[in-house]
Amino acid sequence: MTARQNLMDETPPQSRAGPRDAWEVFRAFLVQGLTAFGGPVAHIGYFRREFVERRGWLSETAFADLLALAQFLPGPASSQLGMAIGLRRAGYAGLLAAWLGFTLPAGAAMIAFAYLTPHLDSTWGEGVLHGLQIAAAAVVLNALVAMARTLAVGPIRAGIAIGGAVGLLIAHGPVALILTLAAGGLFGLAFLREPTPYVPDDAGAHRISPAVSAAAIAVFILILGLLPALGSLLGSPTLSLASVFYRTGALVFGGGHVVLPLLQREIVGRGWLNLDDFLGGYGAVQALPGPLFSFAGFVGAAQQLAPGGWRGGLVAIVAIFLPSLLLILGLLPLWDRLKGQPPARAAMAGLNAVVVGVLAAALWNPVLTTAIRRPSDWALAAGAYVFLAVAKLPPWLVVLGFAAMVGVFSR
Repeated sequence: MTARQNLMDETPPQSRAGPRDAWEVFRAFLVQGLTAFGGPVAHIGYFRREFVERRGWLSETAFADLLALAQFLPGPASSQLGMAIGLRRAGYAGLLAAWLGFTLPAGAAMIAFAYLTPHLDSTWGEGVLHGLQIAAAAVVLNALVAMARTLAVGPIRAGIAIGGAVGLLIAHGPVALILTLAAGGLFGLAFLREPTPYVPDDAGAHRISPAVSAAAIAVFILILGLLPALGSLLGSPTLSLASVFYRTGALVFGGGHVVLPLLQREIVGRGWLNLDDFLGGYGAVQALPGPLFSFAGFVGAAQQLAPGGWRGGLVAIVAIFLPSLLLILGLLPLWDRLKGQPPARAAMAGLNAVVVGVLAAALWNPVLTTAIRRPSDWALAAGAYVFLAVAKLPPWLVVLGFAAMVGVFSR
């Protein structure tokens, strides 16, 4: 295969990005924001189904490369993956459109929930939530099988994937995840070879100039260092609120669930919000599609420090996602250049294989351990998988259908 052929395989033809491209990205990710239930692991399955299989915006390998970068970075991995896909499709405007479309539904719902919380009891439709979890497990399994067929082929790659899964089932937490990904890259570097000429496949990365990339990293560091000092110096509750959420988005590894203890310490520990309301909001976001980091909208709107309501919710949402946006702009071009080198390609092959193991470990814990509560749940999960993998029904239809069915029969 020639380099030209490889480029054709990996990258759909791109024209200069314009408003129509960004609008297309926004609409595509708005659908995901309205229908992607199940948390960050399930989002990977939804994104792969929509943007690799259905729309053909990027190849399986390009998708895995972007996913590996998102796993390495702090912050919400699924949102960062979406930003990178939007950037690839429509440049800077596409990055913003992807984030806005994916975050808007859940963010608006969580801000609205902050207004409703004082008037609601603690009954949450446990059956509906259980149905969402079962369908999400099937979505993740479908993505795992498809990615394994492409990225974990052969004894070495399969061994790397299995080793990564076993390691993460034994050791938990963000440090274990980072070490597992690094081990996958090292095994790929040592034992894998990529003889086919490689052309970088992330066209969006080439629209980022070196100046923009360097500026994004500089701004990321500058805000992280200066925002707490400015909030204290100026006595601004709004800046102090933004500082808490920016620091959380910049430093949290391990995805949306890791946000809970961090924000609990920062928000509840300071008396900005009581624990019952805090946990109620976190329970509500589990039943919504879109990113778990949209929980920030509830906390920002409900807290008692700064002016709350929708203004506080918007401040919190923008602050917690801003680090991810800056890191994608700053590091994606470097990622693209590194993976074009033969040693880096071997490491990337190992990294892509271990990503399959990471997904397999996440399928077991927390996805299946949360969703499967009784023997009949295995049959429901298998049925959902058949609807996805065999009948090829849209994921959103399977998810909503199983949520409604389990909700009705559990009453």
